[in-house]
Amino acid sequence: MARFCACLAPTTGLAHAHVAAMGATVATDRAPVDVPGASLGLVDGEPGRAQGPFAAHGMTAVGEVTLHNRTELRAALSADAAPAPAGCPDGELLLRCFARLGEAGVALAEGMFALAVADGRDLVLIRDHVGARTLFYARADGAWAASTSLRALRRWPALGTSMNLAAVRSFLTFAYLPGEETLLTGVREVLPGRVLRLSGDGTVAESVHWEPRERLDDAPPAGPGGHAPALRALLEDATARRLPEGEPAAVLLSGGVDSSLVTALAAKLHSHPVHTYSISFGDDLPNELGYSGLVATHCHTRHRVLTVSGRTVASRLAEAAALLDSPVGDPLTVPNLIMAEAVAADGASVVLNGEGGDPVFGGPKNLPMLVQEMHRRPGAPWDEDRATAYLRSYRKCWTDLPVLLTRDTLDALRDAPRPERFVEPYLTPGAGSPHRMGHLLNQLLHCNLRTKGAHHILTKVERLTASQGIEGRAPLFDRRVVDHAFATPPTDKLRGTAEKWVLKEAVRDLLPDTVVDRPKSGMRVPVQQWLAGPLRELAGDLLLGRRSRQRGLFRTDTVRTWMRGEGTLLPRQGGKLWLVLTLELWLRSYDV
Repeated sequence: MARFCACLAPTTGLAHAHVAAMGATVATDRAPVDVPGASLGLVDGEPGRAQGPFAAHGMTAVGEVTLHNRTELRAALSADAAPAPAGCPDGELLLRCFARLGEAGVALAEGMFALAVADGRDLVLIRDHVGARTLFYARADGAWAASTSLRALRRWPALGTSMNLAAVRSFLTFAYLPGEETLLTGVREVLPGRVLRLSGDGTVAESVHWEPRERLDDAPPAGPGGHAPALRALLEDATARRLPEGEPAAVLLSGGVDSSLVTALAAKLHSHPVHTYSISFGDDLPNELGYSGLVATHCHTRHRVLTVSGRTVASRLAEAAALLDSPVGDPLTVPNLIMAEAVAADGASVVLNGEGGDPVFGGPKNLPMLVQEMHRRPGAPWDEDRATAYLRSYRKCWTDLPVLLTRDTLDALRDAPRPERFVEPYLTPGAGSPHRMGHLLNQLLHCNLRTKGAHHILTKVERLTASQGIEGRAPLFDRRVVDHAFATPPTDKLRGTAEKWVLKEAVRDLLPDTVVDRPKSGMRVPVQQWLAGPLRELAGDLLLGRRSRQRGLFRTDTVRTWMRGEGTLLPRQGGKLWLVLTLELWLRSYDV
């Protein structure tokens, strides 16, 4: 397992030195194209699928690349009179597409990828359409460095990075980092669907190889079901492309409609057995095991229920936080890690999941925003713009920041960019904006896709599964499925009170009606009970201990109040305290 590093510096010797300082091994014997001032290497021992360097058409690259449409890409290269060798790795195939077809070749690819290309005197960074793989970059000492490992950039002595307070505020607002910023000063994340060209003179040029577009037809497609039959065909193709070859399929099955439909499609399309995995937090707690068990029986899968106790979470929370390049305030991180371990122990190399249904097809989290828009009275004392209302709808720590953060921290943040900037391009786009969508529901879905989808859902799954040597794949985030969703009328996604209507209709014949028509409840994680029990001592030691106090981020009186379950937090104090705890664990893991 490995991540990768790349560097562009005034001299090749300096570039090699910078890459070595980040812990990477420079494989010069595998880089037949000599690129002056550039160095590419692999960081061995970190969970990832990095390979390279590859060389083609005068360019050299290193990457973490998994492609699902090799046949189409090879055909496109052959049509350009530049056929790719039959057995070339996915990273080399993507490099050849970029070298010969430019950004159109990247846009044609379907898969999960992060690629760094040494192109003349430039370093080009490429990230996949939806953000399944992450890529970071920074500039210091007249050099550019990029890596799929944030730890590698943290080790770069020339950078001298420290804690980014603006990112702290963003995390407490969203429960993840929704854009380019990271918790390390000077380090930025390449956005999904982008090609970034870093030049030796320090300039940056960004271009878009793919962005969802609202393409609504004036009339619905002919035939029964409207857009559902076409969506069904896309779902089958997206699932089939992601199934492993020559081995059983594994699927994470929560019992919700999204994971259930992926399970049903895998059972229908795969020629090998399908193994499903569900989580239980104990028989005395609310769960969805009745639904997941029903789906497993209906689809004839080999089903396992994994029980995760609060003590297990307490003992492994620091480990899970350390696996993430950016913190994710999701209490399912440890359960997700345990499921990944079970999948790997059963011998699987790939695990499918149902992530993507809500941000692509219109889940329940959009309803508060739609209601707010219906009742808005611009100019009224209580009125809020869309971006502000969106942050409030997250119900994390945004409204608590004045009493949670210390006075020194609040003063330091007074002139920092506001968190609203991450959602405004989608919710209030200008007439010429590349993010322009006309319907409010599509604006919300676009925002969810580009923020929570890319920076929470996908990155969490990728990092936790990679830690066990397996690959997590999400058919509902398939590029063509996403394109179809934004070409579907909003009334087919949210029909009356039926959420994700077109998605449900597309797979209705595959699942029992009680699963298709059930309301979404989500996996109810007993955070409050954990924090009052097995996690209480850990939270107190971490959040009220000397190291946290010296960092000076949080007011200890507020933390003590939250830990006692007092104040105005009511039932949500557990989720808010969870954010503070996971942030503290992440900062300690990265020695920030």
